[in-house]
Amino acid sequence: MMSEGEDVDTLLDPLIIEESGEVYRNPTEVKMSQIVLPCHANHCGELSVGQLLKWMDSTACLSAERHAGCSCITASVDDIHFEHTIGLGKVVNIIAKVNRAFTSSMEVGIQVNCEDLYTARQWKVCQAFATFVARRTEAGKVQLKQVSPHSQMEQMEYSLAAERRRMRLIHAEIITDLLSSSTAQLGECQEYQGAVAAERTRVESVELVLPPHANHQVSTFGGQIMAWMENVATIAASRLCNAHPTLRTIDMFHFRGPSHIGDRLVLKAIVNNAFKDSMEVGVCAEAYQGGEPLRHINSAFMTFEVLDSDGKPRTLPRIRPEPVDGKRRYQESVARKKIRLDRKYIISCKQTEVPLSVPWDPSNQIYLSYNNVSALKLMDTRSNWVLTCEKNKVRLYTLEENHTLCFKVEMHVNVAAEQTFHLLSDLRRRKEWDPHYDECEVIHQADEDDTLYRVATPSVGKGAKGKDFILLASRRKPFDARDPYLIALRSVTMPTHPPTVDYTRGEVLCAGFTIWEESSSVTKITYYNQATPGVLPYISTDIAGLSSSFSSAFSACSHFLEANKDSLPASVL
Repeated sequence: MMSEGEDVDTLLDPLIIEESGEVYRNPTEVKMSQIVLPCHANHCGELSVGQLLKWMDSTACLSAERHAGCSCITASVDDIHFEHTIGLGKVVNIIAKVNRAFTSSMEVGIQVNCEDLYTARQWKVCQAFATFVARRTEAGKVQLKQVSPHSQMEQMEYSLAAERRRMRLIHAEIITDLLSSSTAQLGECQEYQGAVAAERTRVESVELVLPPHANHQVSTFGGQIMAWMENVATIAASRLCNAHPTLRTIDMFHFRGPSHIGDRLVLKAIVNNAFKDSMEVGVCAEAYQGGEPLRHINSAFMTFEVLDSDGKPRTLPRIRPEPVDGKRRYQESVARKKIRLDRKYIISCKQTEVPLSVPWDPSNQIYLSYNNVSALKLMDTRSNWVLTCEKNKVRLYTLEENHTLCFKVEMHVNVAAEQTFHLLSDLRRRKEWDPHYDECEVIHQADEDDTLYRVATPSVGKGAKGKDFILLASRRKPFDARDPYLIALRSVTMPTHPPTVDYTRGEVLCAGFTIWEESSSVTKITYYNQATPGVLPYISTDIAGLSSSFSSAFSACSHFLEANKDSLPASVL
């Protein structure tokens, strides 16, 4: 069994005491605790992941229904990475709560922890985000009430939920585009001596949906379908390696349609590709009743490893794909592996572990954009800023943690929020008010919301070089009145723009603006900059000097905005 991980105490929201003296608890929060018994485990004495998925789905569904006040169904589940297996006798603690509600759908955050009853220790097993849809009532379509974030952690998840939803909605399109462009470059499948025929790993199984498999709406539990899919995927993986595989990751998937009591669920799985120490298994679930044609319920891609006695991944035999469809699946799995690594590298790791300048390319654009906006939103939810100075109605706050110095600048302008957003989001105009921007050119317009710039700043001393930056600028309009306009900036690298001898290449970990509409003509602007020592693109590392520098620059920004408040945005000209 894998070693225990991070203590759960470091992962949960701290207790909040109400004025009444009572401990605050999120009204949508649902908890489930289960002890792992032999009937829940596989032959290795570990909790079946299928059983865990059923518990997770049930807990999340109850949370969604508590908020919606009506029946809910599972629409999709984001990527799940299982950090540890769970042994017999351990306790599984699952917490689910609604992070944010949209029109008729909501995001439910799920955290799974393992508890050792003998040592009283708990550690994180996995985290997931599921989307649930409220079912129509007799009165018509459900209009969900808004979630009211109470704690800093809830505010953070509420804010990030809008960005995750954006990525979810374009996920299928992005994956399709990336696969079509990537597979064209992969060429023919490689032939390996002693490779296992993919056909040998093929599994097909049928399940009859009975009342115990259904929820109180007589629809098949989403978790039950996932459990059946995990079962056939495990069999397929076992046939390749002739050993018991460990499920490590399930890619984001969507339920395409419902299943009901009486359905026959046909489950198919095959190993698409085997890499050095992991394999991808594709799984499909289809349903039918009587003589009707098959209905596609769900498809998923699962990544397995085989662990040795030391808990390290073993080297796996290679796969020999079937002609035509098999080769297509083989090639697409290579592209998906890159996408999966990009997601894990850019999104899943902690913010402090993300390298400063990640290489940008079209295949990771959506994930870099998500990371860019999420980092700014995380900074916006921090509450322990220290007011350093106030000058010319510009407030400067600082925050130092984890060897990182962060700055926050606040001011109000008599300009409409949307116009402020348009003026500030075009970095080419920033040199009109910011003396630290010498040059700014557009390198690449990735899409309507994301632009790559090269920015040059002046030298800070006699004989010193200026700095230049390759920045990804990600813009976001508010999803609703509870969201600000956002302009997020972070450093990336591009092979077309390497460092030059004339400039020192600088890096920005996270910077940008949040723009809040306080009235039709008054806007609150907050600027953030998070930089490691020696990275900040300003003229001094002395706090007094920085205070004066920020105050001067943002006073000029205020005058710039008010002088241009009636001009058309650049995109309209």
